Order: sequence, then C-alpha cells, then structure tokens
Amino acid sequence: MKFARFYLLIFIFAVYCSGVQAQAENLGTYQIRVAPDRDDWTYQLNQPVKMTVAVTLNNRQVAGLPVKYSCGLEQMPPTIERTTTTTAQPFTIEAGTLKEPGFLRCIVTMETGGQTYRGLATAGFRPDLIKPIVAEPKDFDKFWDDGKAALAKIPMEAKLEPMPNLSTSKADVFHVSFQNVGTGISKVSRIYGILAVPKSANPNQKFPALLRVPGAGVRPYTGQIALAERGIITLEIGIHGIPVNLPQTVYDELRAGALNRYMLYNLDNKDDYYYRRVYLGCLRANDFLVSLPQFDGKNLAVIGGSQGGGLAIMTAALDSRVKALSASYPALSDMVGYTAGRAGGWHHAFKDKANQTKEKLETASYYDAVNFARRLKVPGIYSWGYNDEVVPPTSSFAAYNTIPAPKKLLLGLEMGHANSEEQTRRINDWIERFLKEGKAE
Repeated sequence: MKFARFYLLIFIFAVYCSGVQAQAENLGTYQIRVAPDRDDWTYQLNQPVKMTVAVTLNNRQVAGLPVKYSCGLEQMPPTIERTTTTTAQPFTIEAGTLKEPGFLRCIVTMETGGQTYRGLATAGFRPDLIKPIVAEPKDFDKFWDDGKAALAKIPMEAKLEPMPNLSTSKADVFHVSFQNVGTGISKVSRIYGILAVPKSANPNQKFPALLRVPGAGVRPYTGQIALAERGIITLEIGIHGIPVNLPQTVYDELRAGALNRYMLYNLDNKDDYYYRRVYLGCLRANDFLVSLPQFDGKNLAVIGGSQGGGLAIMTAALDSRVKALSASYPALSDMVGYTAGRAGGWHHAFKDKANQTKEKLETASYYDAVNFARRLKVPGIYSWGYNDEVVPPTSSFAAYNTIPAPKKLLLGLEMGHANSEEQTRRINDWIERFLKEGKAE
C-alpha cells in the first residue's frame, strides 16, 4: 500500500511538471546580421563586395525561412533585388561594386509570424575621395557677416531662472533665455536653454564652457549637468524660440502642427529661411556664455549630433571664439547631392525633384555644412557610422573631406543614426581634455 501511494505521488508530480513545461513558450527574437567581406568595410573602386547574412533565433542559425535582399547606392533605388531561403549556414550575397566614391548598401528583410525583421550593412568605396556637390555662393561670407551685424544690434536681455530640481551639490542649473534675431515681420525672437554652472568654494574660480546644439526635433531639455559637475560650464539650447522646460504634450502638439517639417520653412528665400534665426541664435548663445563671470575667457567649444552636428560645424566656422568642436553624423551636409544622382544630406528635401528649384537650391547653399566646413580653423573630433540611414555617410564625408583644420574621425562602422558607447566616451574625453588642458589628440 505504501509503495502504491509512493508511485501515485511520483506519477502526479511528473504530470504536474510536464504540464508546467508544456505551458512554457519560446519568445525568442529573430536577428538578421549582415557583414561585408572586409574587416574595415571599405573597398577600392571597382572591387567586388560580398555580404555574409546570418539569420538567427536564440543565437542559432535557422533554416527554411524566405528572405529578400536588395543592394545599391544608399538612398537610391536598388540595382540588385533577390529572394532566397535560409539554410543551416549563413549565406553570401554578391553585392556588386561602385565605380565612383560612395557607399553601397545591402538590406535584408524577412517576414515570419506576422512580424518583419530587417538587417543591413554598407560598404564604403574610397570615402576619402568623396567630393561635395553643393556650390559655394560668391557672397557667402558677406551674407553671414551681414547676419552677424544684424544680431549685434539686438540687446541680449538675458533671463535666468534657477532650477533647484535639477541642481546638484556640484552644479547650479538654470533655465535661461536671451534675445535673438527674428523671422519675417518679427525682428526679434528668443533662444531658450539649460545652463549648468560648476559650484566652487572659490568665488573667483573660472571655468571653460561648452555649447551643446540640438539634433532635429521638438522636445524639452535637461542640460549637460554631468560635465558641469566636472568643472565645465555647459549650455544646451533649443532652436525653436520656445521654453525648453514645458510639459511634453506641448512639444508633441507643436511637432504635429506648427513646427511640422520646420526644416523646409521658406527654403526658397535665403533671408527668411527657418535656419537663419537658428544659425545666428547659436552665435548668440556663445555671446551669452562668454558674458558669464564664471567663464575663463578663453576655452569655448561646441558639440552636437545630427542637426546639431551641422550646427556645430557652422558655429565653429562663424565664431572665432570657439576653440574646438565635436560633430557627430552632421546633418545639413551636401543637401543637394541628390541632383547628382547620389545620396544627399538630411533634410532630404531634394530627393523630391519638385523641390530642386533654382531658389531652393540657392538657399540651401548658404546653409550647407560643407560651405562652413571649408572655413574651419580649429581642431575637431567627428563621428558616424556606415549604416546611418538618416544622415548618409556620403554627405558626412562630403563635409569632412573639405575641412582644412586638424581633424579626428571615429568610425563606428555598423552604427546607424547614433554613436556607440565607445564613440561617446572618446568624444567626451577629447572635449574635456581640450577644454581643461588646451590639447587635442
């Protein structure tokens, strides 16, 4: 009897365990990894490219799944389109080649279980030889000298509002604003930002300063407090002439309404284009920074990514007070590249041939980061990846290759529209070292 009960309990326990096991559901995610056959992803002209594709689930190659792939110049219609089926081993794509400097991209997609999965890789062909398409206006310098003269006539009228909720034991934080040029019938506007100032037991201590210019979009900001805690005055600005500490819903509504596609506003008029106020506002932000009694009077740098990368190049080129810059995946670079049948820079307006009018192309040339890059005189650190689908690496190299000043490039080859943690760390270390020691590697 005791043995019967013992075996009955074992049977019940086994049934229970099998039921628990049956209830477990595998929720692994498919991954598509694509890689060129060169470690540096960079090729000579006319050199063929092979891409290796691995489709995995729980880090194991899966077989029997249909996939599609396409290859061609980035941002351009593909020249190769195929379908295949995965096997137990990664498969190889014959991706073609390029006769001119540029980037060839392969995109692999797969649909299964009602989901679409995607992977890509981009091969560079002598990116060091990429030349910009954008023209340089003969009156480029006069146009911006006139803009700076107009800005100088407008009093700063700075306002500082303490932000105790963001301040720390090592930094005081403020919501700030100051006057800037306006647009249209409005001759004056304001720039808003978050200022963070290092605290010191010595009231006479001076600090270097860093201006952070923003990427595209409409959003609030919280400042660069960590750098301020390490002894650098920081100012992070917005560009839209509205406070940067409002509820998120305000920015969401503006992004969907009044500021939707702001980067195209008045693109056919260089004097009223949206970015005129933005570009001059970055210079006014430096006016404010150098006016602070805590500033050391010498060490000023600017940093930004995407739209901010283009703004950083522009600010350093137009403002001799800037001693160094960092620009990651700089937007607004060689925007007219599409007119030559290749990728153009963000904002991609000229991908639509209807926008390729004389007036719009001319306006763009006054605001293109390439024409500011030509004028850089201070050291800079630059960063992007080959897989960026927002700011094409073709456009980034078009600007970078024109820079006559000392420059350092950090390539995160597989990165898209972002920096890797290592890129970010290297950039921050470079900027901090330069501002505190006056040295650039």
